[in-house]
Amino acid sequence: MADLHIEDFHQDVARILVALYNRFPQPAALFVSDLIGEHEPDAFGVPAPRHLACFSAMLWLADEGFLRYGDTIRQEAIDQACLSERAFVLLSKADSAQRDPELPASIARQRATLAQRLRDALKSGSSSLLYDTVQHCFLPRDK
Repeated sequence: MADLHIEDFHQDVARILVALYNRFPQPAALFVSDLIGEHEPDAFGVPAPRHLACFSAMLWLADEGFLRYGDTIRQEAIDQACLSERAFVLLSKADSAQRDPELPASIARQRATLAQRLRDALKSGSSSLLYDTVQHCFLPRDK
């Protein structure tokens, strides 16, 4: 049985990190619906499981030190969200093994960042590429 919730988690993590990277260093409200689209709550107003999973991914990333935020907006968003220093360095550091020597240095450096690789993985639609790329976010940091 496929762990579809883990595939969704990787999608959510990539979207959250890229959204905050694209706004860095400005804090912003990060809404679940902007990341995964609208999911109707049940008859009692309880958010859909997919919606809650994305919201939980945001909170988990904060708990693990990838982002900070000021407050939650119900279970709809996190407010004043910004990448932590750890996440910014992780996403903006160029991997020399990923650099294309045929490109100008500034373009090659930008293309070799984890942020760009996350963008490319999301755009590709490949769950295995996305999994591999997101897993780089969780590798132990060099001391």
